[in-house]
Amino acid sequence: MLIPGMTAPDFNLSSTKGDIKLSDYKGKWVVLFFYPQDFSGVCSTEIPEFNKKLNDFKALDAEVLGANTDSVYSHEAWIKELGGIDYPLISDYNKTMAESYEILLKDAGIALRAAFIIDPEGKIRYSVVHEPAIGRNVDEILRVLAALQSGGACPVNWQKGQATL
Repeated sequence: MLIPGMTAPDFNLSSTKGDIKLSDYKGKWVVLFFYPQDFSGVCSTEIPEFNKKLNDFKALDAEVLGANTDSVYSHEAWIKELGGIDYPLISDYNKTMAESYEILLKDAGIALRAAFIIDPEGKIRYSVVHEPAIGRNVDEILRVLAALQSGGACPVNWQKGQATL
C-alpha cells in the first residue's frame, strides 16, 4: 500500500494535453486523482468540480492531473460532452499506472476512486481511496493541500489562514 512519505511512482503516459511524466512536475505540488470510468455518473460530477476549483489549486502552486484506464479518445469525447476541462486526463489504457499506485481493480479493469497529493520532491504526502460509487470532496483535498503547505501541525477542521499548533 502506498502511504505518505513514499516516493510516488513515475509514469510516462499519453493524456488529453500530450505525453505526461510525473518527473516533469518536479518542484511543484501535484494532485493526482484516479476515477473509474469516463461517461459515468459520479465521475461526471467530479471532473467538472476539479475544473471549477482549478484556480484554487493553482493558487497553491499545485497541478491537477486526472487518470483512468480509458483511452485518450474516450477522454476527449467525454470532455467535449462535459463542456471542456482545463487540466489533463491521463490514459492508463495498459493499467500500469493504476497498478503501480496500487488502486487497480484487476477483475473490472478499472481504477478505484483515489487521490494523491505529491510534494515538490515527488513524495506522497496524502492519499485517499474511495469505493467507486462514492465521490470525493474536492474542497477537502484543497484543505489538506493548504495544511501540508502550512509548515505546522494542523488541528481538526483547520482551515487556511488559521493558526497551526
